[in-house]
Amino acid sequence: MLSIVATLHTLGLKLKERALSGEKGATAVEYGIMVALIAVAIITVVGLLGGQLNTIFTDVKNSLVPAA
Repeated sequence: MLSIVATLHTLGLKLKERALSGEKGATAVEYGIMVALIAVAIITVVGLLGGQLNTIFTDVKNSLVPAA
C-alpha cells in the first residue's frame, strides 16, 4: 500500500514539474513582449517630444546666462 502511494506521489510531482516548466517559457515570452512594447512607447514619445524638449531646455539655458 505504501509503495502505491509513493508511486502516485512521484507521478504527481513529475506531472506538476512538466506543467510548470512549460509555463516558465511562456512567462519569459510575455515579459519579452512587454519590454518590447515599453521600448517602442518610449522611442515614440522621445521622437515626438524631443524637438520640443530641446527648445524648452535651450530657452531655460539662455535665460540663466548672467548679464554681462
